[in-house]
Amino acid sequence: MSKFLSFEFWNTVARTILRNRILILILIVACTVFLASQWKNMRFSYTEANLLPDDDEINLQYQEFLDKFGEEGNLIVMAVNDPSLFTPEKFRAWNELSQKLKSYPEVDFTVSIADLQKLEKFEDPGRFEMVPFITEPNPDSLEVTGYKKELFERLPFYEGLVYSKHSNTVQSAVYLKKDIVNTEIRRDFVVEELIPLIEKFEKENDLNVYVSGMPYIRTLNSQNIIDEIGLFIGAALLVTSLIFFFFFRSFRATLISMVTVIIGVMWAFGVLGLLHYEITVLTAIIPPLIIVIGIPNCIFLINKYQQEIKKHGNQAKSLQRVITKVGNATLMTNLTTASGFATFILTESTLLKEFGIVASI
Repeated sequence: MSKFLSFEFWNTVARTILRNRILILILIVACTVFLASQWKNMRFSYTEANLLPDDDEINLQYQEFLDKFGEEGNLIVMAVNDPSLFTPEKFRAWNELSQKLKSYPEVDFTVSIADLQKLEKFEDPGRFEMVPFITEPNPDSLEVTGYKKELFERLPFYEGLVYSKHSNTVQSAVYLKKDIVNTEIRRDFVVEELIPLIEKFEKENDLNVYVSGMPYIRTLNSQNIIDEIGLFIGAALLVTSLIFFFFFRSFRATLISMVTVIIGVMWAFGVLGLLHYEITVLTAIIPPLIIVIGIPNCIFLINKYQQEIKKHGNQAKSLQRVITKVGNATLMTNLTTASGFATFILTESTLLKEFGIVASI
């Protein structure tokens, strides 16, 4: 039985593969085309990575909070720590920036110096009313200085919200609509509208604007994942192809190996799209993993093939011996690797389950 499995079985497999190689190649091309067509279903994750199980107590408490109060990660804060902000031109430009952001449909409301109200006492009849803090649309230097003094010395309610007396920082809060926080609309707004608008303001007014907030940070993180996928895949292909070429000194062997692992990468993206999984921090590392795992397999197979070719020069016989003698070892090593990735399927975390399913396939 052991002899049958180690020789006769793999010898039969080798003959079957070689006799039906055209059909197998057609099937591989067909699967590649089909999975490539599923790329349109790939989605990038616009939420923070959550490794906790869905039924974890902390997750349940957080979901209960969201059900009761709604999405809390919709605040973006812009801050300037520069005394020159309180000059007529820059002060007016800062207020115009906030008002401009308020006009976008993605923004719910803003809280900035231009939006502030103050309580003012009136006579005849005696009453208190809320009136705008900024009364002059085009204030001069004296009026701007007055606004600064009044804000920092007479309106402590707004400390920590639109200014910080300790660091002399002035800030504006931009609240996005809660229904777009975890969608592509948020990313488009931050990348295509908010960032260019802030960069334009910085350039025109020679001010450094500090930006923070969960929507902003999540957008940059997701954008980094998108940008780095191509970088990691390209770097992995470059390094492994150089090592492969230096080892075999053959452009043909290197090209065949690169095509093989690239097909594997295409299949990985296709599986993600087929299963409608999001590209997250974990699933984004699967393509480079396929490359660094696939190249050693190519090295084993091609090295054995070249050894057999040198012995007798028969290509068919060399290919058959490669499959018979190295194919079983390669299959077992890949099965153990896939089994290791598949253990993540047993976890209660959705993120880890998706990674385990795609990586093991």
